[in-house]
Amino acid sequence: MALAGCPDYFLRHPNYQERMERTSSRRPEELMVSGFQRSASQSLPHHHAASTDDDVDLEQLVNDMNSSMESVQSTQAETSLLLNNGHVHASHHQHHHLSAHPGQGQIHRRHTPSLRPSSPSRERLKHSQPMHIQAVRCLKEEHQLRPASLPAIPNPFPELCSPAGSPVLSPIQTSDSHIVKVWSEDGAGKVVEIPADMTARDVCQLLVYKSHCVDDNAWSLVEHHPVLGLERCLEDHELVVQVQASMSSDSKFLFRKNYAKYEFFRNPLNFFPEHMVALCHESDGSIPQAQLLQNFLNSSSCPEIQGYLYVKEPGRKSWKKLYMFLRRSGLYYSTKGTSKEPRHLQVLSDLEDSNIYTIITGRKLYNAPADYQFCIKPNKARSDCKELKILCAEDEQSRTCWMTAFRLLKYGIVLYQNYNVPQHRKANNTSFSAPVKRTHRMNVLGSPSPLHPSTLNTVIHRTQVWFHGRIMREEAHKMIIQQGQVDGLFLLRDSQSNPKAFVLTLCHHQKIRHFQILPVEEDGQVFFSLDDGATKFTDLIHLVEFYQLNRGVLPCKLKHPCTAVAL
Repeated sequence: MALAGCPDYFLRHPNYQERMERTSSRRPEELMVSGFQRSASQSLPHHHAASTDDDVDLEQLVNDMNSSMESVQSTQAETSLLLNNGHVHASHHQHHHLSAHPGQGQIHRRHTPSLRPSSPSRERLKHSQPMHIQAVRCLKEEHQLRPASLPAIPNPFPELCSPAGSPVLSPIQTSDSHIVKVWSEDGAGKVVEIPADMTARDVCQLLVYKSHCVDDNAWSLVEHHPVLGLERCLEDHELVVQVQASMSSDSKFLFRKNYAKYEFFRNPLNFFPEHMVALCHESDGSIPQAQLLQNFLNSSSCPEIQGYLYVKEPGRKSWKKLYMFLRRSGLYYSTKGTSKEPRHLQVLSDLEDSNIYTIITGRKLYNAPADYQFCIKPNKARSDCKELKILCAEDEQSRTCWMTAFRLLKYGIVLYQNYNVPQHRKANNTSFSAPVKRTHRMNVLGSPSPLHPSTLNTVIHRTQVWFHGRIMREEAHKMIIQQGQVDGLFLLRDSQSNPKAFVLTLCHHQKIRHFQILPVEEDGQVFFSLDDGATKFTDLIHLVEFYQLNRGVLPCKLKHPCTAVAL
């Protein structure tokens, strides 16, 4: 071979000097690989006998150099393989090296066998050579690569290494939480943090639990607008966060009972007078109770409510009396008497993008002709009175019929589903607290009990939820109306005319009546009676319990206590 007699040729060759400088910067232990000496000894089986201690075997030197370069290139190839996620192969680097230096490539093919990934020596070389820890640490986190030299030991604490899956280390998702403040009747407020998909029913359940109230499925969340003088009860399926986004800055939520929310499912004929309900297919005679509700809940039927309403003219304080029709498509008024012809009907408001509200400011603010006002407010209108459709009915029954029909025609079967949810859950319902009641009853004549001295008879009723102390007659009316004018809704208060007497305020057939409870003295003991002493009770608690079971002189039994909760 011509190169065998020129040892200085390899020493002066520029590629040789460049690679020696590169390999000399590495530590010796990085070049000592398991296959180094073995590959060198296998490539020189016929030259070791001819070499002496004083002579330099040129071929052995070249082979040693090639083996050293092979080790360096293998190390670099594996590092590149890790950095490029397996897309760059070590064979590519070897091919580039052979094509750049054909002379050295021939020597390499002559004395050094090719290392393939499938060979055992290649596998041992891959797992035994030292790796660059710094290069592995520079890998991107999204690749999540593990060096081949590290053992596959399972992580015993994966939740500590992945905060996304850890209930302790995971970041709090504040984007899905919203702050809602709810006010009670006494002016106290409570701040709750709720998710975006929490319904009004869920918020009421949360407040019932936090306030330790009796959960009788009558609690409601009320949307209150003090500037406009409007309020309405949210439907149980409505999302509180969405409703709050459409409210103005001065509006707020109230936590209140509403017994009339689904009362029309129990007694529909009390809410829909026959002269106000008209069906597309005219029917003779009265409408059966089941058929009446089915017409409202069935989307294919076309029930409608008709009657006279006062409509406030926009921008004026004057009102106009018009004959109105409430259908599933919207609220219409007739331009010609009571005509139903399409050419005489004009749309006043739609139902899809609007809600119906009760006006709580009385007749003075809008100079209404009666006290039975209500309003249709578009969802996009926040504090603009110009977009409000202010209406007024002639009596409370007519107003209740219009407002109830508006809800039924807008939501349909969803309201019935909301009504059925607490009915199925009533058997498993557990109250968080109960009204204060005595463990030992006294008889109707008021025989004293040793557990309850007579000195407590005049104050024990103040612990009950239905007693409201010294409130005015107007305030009692307002509370009854706010919590739903259903039969049997009642409260007790101190009498304004007689300091020793009390007043029972009771709702019957959507009318509010007042009954005075007078003290009766007999044998030095004071009793309380509703019927001039015919039936006497030692305290008001027994009086209420008696009339919850017996109607007596009242028009109906006491059913629903008018409650004001403190949050």
